[in-house]
Amino acid sequence: MELGRRRDLGSALGLAPAPAKPGQEPRPGAGAGAGAGAGAPGAVRARRFVLCLYLVGFLDLFGVSMVVPLLSLHVKSLGASPTVAGVVGSSYGILQLFSSAVVGCWSDVVGRRSSLLACILLSALGYLILGASTSVFLFALARVPVGIFKHTLSISRALLSDLVAEKERPLVIGRFNTASSVGFILGPMVGGYLTELDDGFYLTAFICFSVFILNAGLVWLFPWSEVKLNSTKHGLRLGKSHALLGKTDREVQEAATRRGTTVSGKPARLPWMEVVSTLRDMKSLIVSEMWDIFLVRLLMGVAVMLYYSNFVLALEERFGVRPKTTGYLISYSSALGALAGFTLGPILRLYKHNSHAVLLHSSVLTFTLLLLYSTAHTMGIVVFSSTLLSFSTAIGRTCITDLQLTVGGAQASGTLIGMGQSVTAVGRVIAPLLSGVAQEVSPCGPPSLGAALALVAIIVMSVSRPRCGGDGSDKLKSE
Repeated sequence: MELGRRRDLGSALGLAPAPAKPGQEPRPGAGAGAGAGAGAPGAVRARRFVLCLYLVGFLDLFGVSMVVPLLSLHVKSLGASPTVAGVVGSSYGILQLFSSAVVGCWSDVVGRRSSLLACILLSALGYLILGASTSVFLFALARVPVGIFKHTLSISRALLSDLVAEKERPLVIGRFNTASSVGFILGPMVGGYLTELDDGFYLTAFICFSVFILNAGLVWLFPWSEVKLNSTKHGLRLGKSHALLGKTDREVQEAATRRGTTVSGKPARLPWMEVVSTLRDMKSLIVSEMWDIFLVRLLMGVAVMLYYSNFVLALEERFGVRPKTTGYLISYSSALGALAGFTLGPILRLYKHNSHAVLLHSSVLTFTLLLLYSTAHTMGIVVFSSTLLSFSTAIGRTCITDLQLTVGGAQASGTLIGMGQSVTAVGRVIAPLLSGVAQEVSPCGPPSLGAALALVAIIVMSVSRPRCGGDGSDKLKSE
């Protein structure tokens, strides 16, 4: 039923056919031929919408990556001790840990447009304060709105999930990740150049603020009235009413603000009450149906973080490689990871759009490569393992997100993606601790421990395969 609601826009994107309903005239661009769909004004607008989201992802990480590498140097220049700098730096991850699921659920409740605009503008405010920070207090204050509201990419992925057919979702999200990764590659280059100028950090932070304002303007100009979104205030999938599904995002927001009653005739609840109620329902869903998916996400995330945690130091101690050369290798791997999004289409067709199987096999490859890197005796093996790891990890990240939405239901895509980000944030807290302990044993300790965690994730996926593998496994979405 959900796929049926998505077909109208999916056909406009050239992703899925949209047969006309009985007694209803065919929509422009929903004909039998792809050429007709490509020439219709609705198809052009829909494609432009998705392409604009790719641009939003690019600009977001482009702006952020200009500033992030310079934060430690700037806070040190403000007179912060290493301990204070560490506490301030960790505050972002802690805020992300607690805000990801809440903001994701909020986007399900109030609509993607309002939540996306609010997150971009409040994040821009954080970077503006950062550009004006002349003390450690202002620096720490600037990280608060960014830590709470910097969820542009998560909401954008949820919006893409609302727009496209289920089988095309991994491909579209993979391309979105590619666009974002390109921004993350280019940003540090621009930031590194700007920081060498007089007051370079402040200039870089102001440019980052300007990029976020540009992003907000782009989102504001999106043709929201021309597209149909599945995720609405009363369209959350946990037993809620689906009466508003099929309306445009603008119509949904107007309906959500009507005074007195909702579509079900019950008194309207405040948005924060709706968020709390949905999170409570999602908690029971995760415990009963999705615990293994989030566990796999945590294990694989920590495994990859352990690999990168001492990468520079390990290569210097094991092979005498200078940090500059290691930086080139990291940039090379990042570029390959960005290109991995273009390989998702053929891979998904080969696996008949079975995201669970793709995730399982990419995790097996990741485990093998981590083990190979841990035991490598030459730099050639290190380069080989890094090359393939960039592909396996990028594909795995996309597939685990798609699996969350497949099993949990795309009607609460913002909540589900937000919870996934919270799980990743937990990994960011755990990984440095595990890396420090493992590194006491050997420079190869962190990647070896990462390989062990990846093996546990593979076992969990193999055991849970009958429940969540295949195309017809989504019992929740069929209800």
